[in-house]
Amino acid sequence: MRNGLEERKTFTGTAKLYGKTVIVTGGNTGIGKATAAQLAIRGARVILACRSKQRGEAAAQEVRTETGNDAVVFMQLDLASQKSIRSFAETFLKAEPRLDLLINNAALAAPGRTEDGLGMILGVNHIGPFLLTNLLLERLKECAPSRVVNVSSCGHDLGTIDFDCINTHKKLALGSSDVDLFRAYTHSKLCNVLFTHELAKRLEGTNVTCYSLHPGSVRSELARDINEWHTRIIKAIISKFWATDPVSGAQTTLYCALQENIEHLSGRYFSDCQLVQVKPEARDDGIAKKLWDISEKFCGMA
Repeated sequence: MRNGLEERKTFTGTAKLYGKTVIVTGGNTGIGKATAAQLAIRGARVILACRSKQRGEAAAQEVRTETGNDAVVFMQLDLASQKSIRSFAETFLKAEPRLDLLINNAALAAPGRTEDGLGMILGVNHIGPFLLTNLLLERLKECAPSRVVNVSSCGHDLGTIDFDCINTHKKLALGSSDVDLFRAYTHSKLCNVLFTHELAKRLEGTNVTCYSLHPGSVRSELARDINEWHTRIIKAIISKFWATDPVSGAQTTLYCALQENIEHLSGRYFSDCQLVQVKPEARDDGIAKKLWDISEKFCGMA
């Protein structure tokens, strides 16, 4: 134990990223910011893709100062708006010639609906990253070998996919109580694992690989969009699953992003810098394909 927190493995790889470009969603706080800083230290050009211009620009300045890497920039991205996602992708593709690593890190556990009428948790935690990844896939292929890293959580093991609820209500779970929000969150994290599973199949032969993972952090701002009472409840529940700080929590993200010789494990799930076998539902080809098809429909891609 370290400062009362669970000791976790540290990624020890020495990969350098000079000349490489990375996007980190939610890179202005918590695990995302810690991840961005470590990538900047290794020489990458790092794009902090965040909703808040004020917080994003402040974080970019902090990472530049901390790492001595001036190639850390903010670009506005609101995962609760498909218009914003498409605008971000268009702007990025025009401005940046490379994309070597996409880290879908941002997530929330908030009630309400997105600009597009989806349940907030479904929209931000799954549909947003799904759309963003698809819009950037061609650039990733052009710059291969490249990777997509989807930050899930061990909470996915409590999740399930209710296609009737998704199709009928455009939500992962009904209700807005604390328990309902947590349930929807776990479902969304299962979506991340299934998305990665199906994406790997579609990327075979492209030299683009993808991975999902459990990071772990009670000091993230996961629940900042919930009112104070909701925040206390959600964080109390989440503390059962996460017991580390953002820097430690970023280690498995870094492992999936940079570890050599894991290309044959594309589509798999990692925790504490180790491969972990997920439950049957989380690696079911039929469920993953059906979720992909519904996600395409929600994004107007079908």
